[in-house]
Amino acid sequence: MSRYCITFPLITEKYQEDILNKRLEIGRNIYNAILSKVCKRHNCMIETKLYRNLKEQIKNSNEKQRKELYKHLNVMYKEYKLNEYSLHEDVKEMQHHFSDNIDSFTAQKIATRVWKSFEDLLFGNGESVHFKKYGDLNSLEGKSNKTGIRFKEEHLLWNGLKLPVKVDYSNPYEYQAMQNEICYCRIKRKFIKGKYKYYLQLILKGEVPIKINKDGEIKREIGNGIVGLDIGTQSIAIVSNTDVKLLELADRVQTIENQKRRLQRYMDRSKRVNNPENFNPNGTIKKQGNKKVNWIKSKRYIKAQNQLKELYRKQADVREYQHQLLSNYIISLGDTIKVETMNFKGLQSRSKKTEKNDKGKFKKKKRFGKSLANKAPAKLLTMINTKLKYWDKELIKVNTREVKASQYNHLNGKYNKKKLSQRWNDFDGIKVQRDLYSAFLIQHVNEDLKTINQEKCTENFSKFMVLHNEEISRLNSKKIRPAIRNII
Repeated sequence: MSRYCITFPLITEKYQEDILNKRLEIGRNIYNAILSKVCKRHNCMIETKLYRNLKEQIKNSNEKQRKELYKHLNVMYKEYKLNEYSLHEDVKEMQHHFSDNIDSFTAQKIATRVWKSFEDLLFGNGESVHFKKYGDLNSLEGKSNKTGIRFKEEHLLWNGLKLPVKVDYSNPYEYQAMQNEICYCRIKRKFIKGKYKYYLQLILKGEVPIKINKDGEIKREIGNGIVGLDIGTQSIAIVSNTDVKLLELADRVQTIENQKRRLQRYMDRSKRVNNPENFNPNGTIKKQGNKKVNWIKSKRYIKAQNQLKELYRKQADVREYQHQLLSNYIISLGDTIKVETMNFKGLQSRSKKTEKNDKGKFKKKKRFGKSLANKAPAKLLTMINTKLKYWDKELIKVNTREVKASQYNHLNGKYNKKKLSQRWNDFDGIKVQRDLYSAFLIQHVNEDLKTINQEKCTENFSKFMVLHNEEISRLNSKKIRPAIRNII
């Protein structure tokens, strides 16, 4: 059965907020202590000859041999207590010292959280794990609604704390949600306008309630038909049977990014003025060895630090709100949504090659890390997929290397490589914007997700061109932001 989350504000007094802050800080210390333990065990394991030999053998083995070698590797993991249940045993001892504040279920969930972050390093593509800084841990959760953090009779109950929860039963969505079974509860803290606010998140079991407007009609319904998406680092092209759009992702985020940049420049100047002894003559920070660098922060710097924190929060909320609107719009166009597979992690990392341009100057190694962080295209795709699951459907990912939508010409069935700077396709005098045409081809990918249906492309091309020209006219008639101006 599916699960979903609903958030309610908590009504708190000052002394209750202090208790919550204290418990979150204890949770952070437990998190760091467990992570330190598991890192030490991992370091001891990778220093052994047996581990290094196993890793070398796995690289040079076939599939059958690899299965046996992985069994030996799993035995090593158990010997060095590198598994989730071992962390649960470790956290049990720590929890006894803080039993007045942290219950055993919450402590186990902290250990699970550590394991999930470490699992990427052990089995996935993770390069390192990070300890939580002061104030970084902003949520704690339980394992059930029976003990520890629990919701009962419109109140949050947790180790002597009893906090009223704002539940609006006159709201049909909240009323329907509260009829479902509660799996577990989560306490969340958010820094809003210079102060912390506290929320209770209930993870519920069952079907997500349907949102209804004031007239009693369903707010959002899924459309009918196939939708093709060509998503980039800052923009998205959408093609359906009824609409064609070329949009910038989260366009309201950039204004906040400009404010952040100005504030960060001020903070950097303030830090350099107040801590000249921490900088080298060339402006770089002095290396202090194993010693921690001490920074003197002025009152204005701390004020700016809080303003920056608020801007980060506002930017995340605006981005999520705009992604929610866009994902609802895309789902309203059709019930079969196709998109190319994208390696956003690869686009985010810096280039390893050192190259020169035509003028002999070194090219920048930066790629799309900043724009991906601001626009979060992967998060939009996750939202679309989550919403589709409400109707027992999923986002269909076509094979990028096989389809090669940016190179294909449906008129002759041939593939022609194009430079990234070439933003328009010319088909015997008919000019088509590259991203919109790619989305059109993705819309007509066959069920094998590797080939394009040439007949359907030819059949629907004239209708697509009418909608395409309308969209280009719309873009040309308004002030276009740089993210869109660069691709049309």
